[in-house]
Amino acid sequence: MNKTDLLQKVKALDGLSQEEKAYLINLVNTKKKYGLVWEDKPETVEEQLRQNLPVLHEVVEKRIMGTPLNDKQNAETKNLNQKQTNPTLFENGNQANPEILKISDADNYPNHILIEGDNLHALTALTFTHEGKIDVIYIDPPYNTGNKDFKYNDSFVDKEDSYRHSKWLSFMHKRLLLAKRLLSEKGVIFISIDDNEVSQLRLLCNQILGEDNFIAELIWKSKSGGAADAKFIATDHEYILVISNDYKKLKINLDSEATVTTVYNLQDEKGYYGLDRLDKQSLGYLKSLDFPIIGPDGKEYNVEHKNPNKKMARWRWGSDTVKERYNELIFKNNYVYTKNYQKDAVMSRSLLIEERFGRTRTGKTDLFEIMGENIFTSPKPPSILRYILKLCFEPSTILDFFAGSGTTLHATMQLNAEDGGHRQCILVTNNENNICEEVTYERNKRVIQGYTNAKGVAVAGLTNNNLRYYKSGFVGREPSLKNKRAITQLATELLCIKEDIYEVQKTIANYIVNDTYVKCFKQRNVYLLVLYDENIIEQIVEVMQQVIAADAERKIHFKVYVFSNGHYPYTEEFEEVLPYITLCALPDAIYKAYMHVLPKRVQKAMPILEDQTTEIMENQPNNTIDLFNQS
Repeated sequence: MNKTDLLQKVKALDGLSQEEKAYLINLVNTKKKYGLVWEDKPETVEEQLRQNLPVLHEVVEKRIMGTPLNDKQNAETKNLNQKQTNPTLFENGNQANPEILKISDADNYPNHILIEGDNLHALTALTFTHEGKIDVIYIDPPYNTGNKDFKYNDSFVDKEDSYRHSKWLSFMHKRLLLAKRLLSEKGVIFISIDDNEVSQLRLLCNQILGEDNFIAELIWKSKSGGAADAKFIATDHEYILVISNDYKKLKINLDSEATVTTVYNLQDEKGYYGLDRLDKQSLGYLKSLDFPIIGPDGKEYNVEHKNPNKKMARWRWGSDTVKERYNELIFKNNYVYTKNYQKDAVMSRSLLIEERFGRTRTGKTDLFEIMGENIFTSPKPPSILRYILKLCFEPSTILDFFAGSGTTLHATMQLNAEDGGHRQCILVTNNENNICEEVTYERNKRVIQGYTNAKGVAVAGLTNNNLRYYKSGFVGREPSLKNKRAITQLATELLCIKEDIYEVQKTIANYIVNDTYVKCFKQRNVYLLVLYDENIIEQIVEVMQQVIAADAERKIHFKVYVFSNGHYPYTEEFEEVLPYITLCALPDAIYKAYMHVLPKRVQKAMPILEDQTTEIMENQPNNTIDLFNQS
């Protein structure tokens, strides 16, 4: 069929509106492509992002520090806060007690983060704090079994729902797109799933991350024993898909705990070894690898062909390699062998059936030991998560945005304790049925602080960890001056997460900070300053100069985020201290981070001159220009 002729016929049709003709023309012009197709279904939590920007707020009373301040220090900190009544930026003198300013041991521990809220909102916020910074993502999303395990717009999706798979794919597609933005160049994502959606999920991952980046489909033996729920064949396994961000940069560790079936019953000065025949039947015949080898006794050894009329076997080594490594060959019983030395670790396998990987029942047992009751249906055992994390080459930041009972953080802390690592874990979960507060948080709180298990035995805590609890929230998306200032204020905690600097400083040099205008945090030699008012820059620069002058080794550095109604970060105003600072304008940096991840807003068309923008936005917030005018 000639497409040009067809398009002309469509254009000539009577009785159709221009919109209807445009729709038909688009159908004709649309090329079919191989891949996954589904109908996108609207999602309430996505609609919230059309009008709002996500922010995070810390629930301070739930903060867990590996080494908390003692009662005396807490009292002194409280008194210091009460002193701060001067309306100016700084109050000269009255420097705080040195004990309060001293960096505690807890500041050297990894700051793990638990976010209570919808994961679409949290992932959007994390694109500002962690874009390109996550090394490992592990998720255990709803399996969409139809048995009340998957909610869409606050309603369970059952097996009779004709849009069951479309809803699940719409749900996962939005979140995996954000997950990809968060992955580092060497990053890798592990996704637990079962037969209900594994085929669709693999195609979806190919579409988002690229087919070349698919690494493996691990088969985990999750069950053992009964099969009362089986119809015809008992299903004992689940899958874990492994997909990299860039397979060329991915590194996977060897498995140091694997059970090796090879018998290493011989020994020389290099260690124990077994013998592997040099000829192989299954590698594919090559004439260049079928040649005689003369043994030390002058005997000729040849490849053994089980069917001389159809040659299948060949040597594993070429003739040049045989000459170079001749002293490594063993001639025995009419065969040629090579030494296969026992290794400390082997390549990981895709079949995870050993007990060391755990089962669903061991996940339940582990959680029961900590919580003292069965409060979660099918938690993953920490052992399978530890295995996954061990596979990953030097991960520093781990994310689980379907956190469930919090196994991923538990496993991360266990692994840090085993090998002295400093991995940081970020968990995201909603608080449906109080799961975040009463299960995810409570479990890991006990793991850090210690607990008494179901047998009455005290279990020591993994105290070299900090846990900070956040709730997701919103601020209006309209770029009015009022909203811009509100975003800058509310973004302070996002900045602490972004920079991993949390230690509040009540003083800088000999000045007590007035946090109405500026917030100050410090971690070792790095200050984090958030300026809410651009009019205080001159005072800030003077104080920074004092700090720099007192730093004989010139190790101090400032990360300065300053409010600006545009994108200019006041570089000239900070000129005198520029070598010692990293400067960024707020909320422009947040707008830029969110620009390509937020859904498009519906807006009314209206002519606006550039110098009228602020006034119109203040007076007519429902007709504002959308900063993020894209799908």
